[in-house]
Amino acid sequence: GFFRMNDMQYHEFLRTKQTAPQIAGIDYNGEFNGRMFDYQRDVLDFLLRAGRGAAFLDTGLGKTLTQLDWARIINEHTNKPVLILTPLAVAAQTAREAAKFGIDAAVVRDNTGIKNRINITNYDRLDQFELSQFSGVVLDESSILKNFTGKTRNALVSAFANTPYRLACTATPSPNDHTELGNHSEFLGVLNHADMLPRWFINDTLDTGEWRLKGHAVKPFWDWVAGWSRCVSRPSDLGYSDRGFDLPELNIHRHVIEFESQADTQGQLFHSPELSATGIHAVKRESVEARAQHVASMANGNDESWLIWCDTDDEADYLTRLIPDAVEVRGSHKPEQKEERLLGFADGKIRVLVTKPKIAGFGMNWQHCANMAFVGLSYSYESFYQAVRRCWRFGQVRDVNAHLVMTHAEAAIWRNVAGKAESHDAMKAEMRAAMLRNAGSIVNKRQTYQPGLAVNMPKWLRSA
Repeated sequence: GFFRMNDMQYHEFLRTKQTAPQIAGIDYNGEFNGRMFDYQRDVLDFLLRAGRGAAFLDTGLGKTLTQLDWARIINEHTNKPVLILTPLAVAAQTAREAAKFGIDAAVVRDNTGIKNRINITNYDRLDQFELSQFSGVVLDESSILKNFTGKTRNALVSAFANTPYRLACTATPSPNDHTELGNHSEFLGVLNHADMLPRWFINDTLDTGEWRLKGHAVKPFWDWVAGWSRCVSRPSDLGYSDRGFDLPELNIHRHVIEFESQADTQGQLFHSPELSATGIHAVKRESVEARAQHVASMANGNDESWLIWCDTDDEADYLTRLIPDAVEVRGSHKPEQKEERLLGFADGKIRVLVTKPKIAGFGMNWQHCANMAFVGLSYSYESFYQAVRRCWRFGQVRDVNAHLVMTHAEAAIWRNVAGKAESHDAMKAEMRAAMLRNAGSIVNKRQTYQPGLAVNMPKWLRSA
């Protein structure tokens, strides 16, 4: 016969179908780390109450201390180990910070090193661990999720689907980047990307074919994001004083070098100011040596530290040849060699570091350096922003000079990057306003449908 469930049985049936645990945060009444600022305590309190949340803290605002103390509290609360995943070389840097703050944490390379404490490792070693043993996980520099293939990212989301406590930490997400926010929401188990898109976004098929935030959905969307994250550009975003958190000047110097190219004329007598992407790449290939020589002329002849960003191995080859004491960190280097050189630059043992934003653009703290040069530009605003923030961050005491060396062909790229910077600031303002509107609220589950209007149903349907 037909089995009819009562309400209690039905709710129990739904509970058994859940693949992830119910979000249950911690009302923590203990002591936070004594080195924390008030705004950091506010952020940490919110993240603990959320159980699974994101900290979008700009560089130099204490993201590392916040995640370490979160991990310490989760470890003590659950009496189970906690895992922090970081980009390469940031693991060792995080362990240094933990020691400075008196927090028990250690870098581990495989499962044999796991102890009931905070365990730190690199993303690329994730497959070396039995993940079910961890009660909490931290994704440091979590915007790096976007750099992974879809398969790797999905595996990471699945790997921690049953981890009770999760924290994602990064600087402010890229402007209007629904993919990045969707990745974070999905990792945290709040809402998956496929459900997020149609709720607040529209597919702009007549224009770019990309998803964009619906005009009327701007406020509700950021209210939702503010329910599971904290976005802080400065302490005053949370109502605290900015004293001691004044950034020095960032001086961006554009160097447009004279360069005659065969590619930029595109068969015309005079070059076009707007080249195709193919034309720009051709000019960049031809101008490698000229751009590297210009950068070398700035870095040579002084004893200042220099951080030089390149996009290709050819650019790196010319730079290391033209700057005698330059040391490169290249993708093909072994992880140990990369880590040694990245930390060597942080310690002042290396004067000039040459590397790519995709290798060292996330997580490293290089406040000792106030000079950087880009030997060319890419279209990625986030790549540029993250690279600049390695040195231009709270704690930097000198004005930072960023030199952009380019040919006229790359002018369009710079306009594109500069335009995204304005969008980034506008997005931060939206997030800030939403946080103030929702100071104490936490959105931690799918919203249930609650109809506000009664519907007149036909008699035959009501009787059924």
